[in-house]
Amino acid sequence: MDRNYQRRSQNEDEFILFVFPTLESSSSQPSTKTPMHTSKLSGASRVQEILTRHEILSKRNFRMELSVFHALVHKLREKQLLTDSRVVSVEEQVAIFLYALAKNASNETLADFFQHSGETISRYFGAVLDAITQLTCIYIRPPSLHPHQILRRPKFHPFFQDCVGSIDGTHMPMILPLEQQEPYRNRKQTISQNVMLACDFDLKFVHVHAGWEGSASDARVLQDALDHGLVVPPGKFFLVDAGYANTIQFLAPYRGTRYHLQEQGRANQKPRNYKELFNLRHAQLRNHIERSIGILKMRFPILRTGSHYPVDKQVDISVACCVLHNFIRLHNGDMQWPTNSNDELDPEQVVEMPSGDHNYNSDIQRFNNSREAGNQKRDAIAHQMWEQYVTHRT
Repeated sequence: MDRNYQRRSQNEDEFILFVFPTLESSSSQPSTKTPMHTSKLSGASRVQEILTRHEILSKRNFRMELSVFHALVHKLREKQLLTDSRVVSVEEQVAIFLYALAKNASNETLADFFQHSGETISRYFGAVLDAITQLTCIYIRPPSLHPHQILRRPKFHPFFQDCVGSIDGTHMPMILPLEQQEPYRNRKQTISQNVMLACDFDLKFVHVHAGWEGSASDARVLQDALDHGLVVPPGKFFLVDAGYANTIQFLAPYRGTRYHLQEQGRANQKPRNYKELFNLRHAQLRNHIERSIGILKMRFPILRTGSHYPVDKQVDISVACCVLHNFIRLHNGDMQWPTNSNDELDPEQVVEMPSGDHNYNSDIQRFNNSREAGNQKRDAIAHQMWEQYVTHRT
């Protein structure tokens, strides 16, 4: 036999005799888990530190003022939607949820920040999400039927006295399994849900219709909203953009005529006819929904990045953010801060979304049947407005 083979075989035997007992002895020892979340600064301590220091810390981490945070916690306790557990107070439960919205934080990031297990974080995130969506019927209410004070200004009165608010569709990113993506692919070829939002002239949302696929038209989402809770009181109307049909309930601008305020500004000239004047006044009022959506998305960055939650939770998150927006507005929260604050999101995280539909594609027969009546109503308002405008101008 080859001596080199004999020597190699003897060395291998010695190695096995040495290693196997070592492995055996180590495997026979009882396994011990090393605690992971052992920071001296617990989640409760972190929350307490934020809530007792400068107001800006609460805005950065929880997207609302200290007083609004405490009011929210009080409301959730009062409605018995959340209760303190043995280890996690309602304050910390709410903080976990709001921090996730503010940072689009993963479960792992939240676990590290609040020093809890991933299972605990997931449980309380879900509990707070469910609690806030249960407040929807309290804080997202139909608009007032009394004309808003802004409509009493000479340039709007009496032409828009029956207007109760404005409507727009907005896309919010979603993260979905590959096999579910196609219906949610929008015209920018990104994945989103198309959410219909209606607001009043106090920048409060009066209706939210979430969950439609990004490929759906704004008009189709509006039709579905009318079938599921959106009510336009008799004689009243909302302002909409060119992506919707012009009807007696939803007044749209004249197409083929300057509309957006930036277009009007660039033209640097006064309206030349009744259509331009109507579109100018229409844009000035409908700007409220654009402002509301802008504030909403800047306040809650998760709405600009998408999240890895199940589809139903991603839809619920968009509704919960609208509830929180209204809650903050009702408690005199700062509506300017979100758009003026530094954006902490990595630009690469922000998903490019399409704006609302540019034109109505005559795809909803229900709206097509009332377009003629809508055109007559719009013409009557526009001509009356133009007559007053010319009289005062001369």
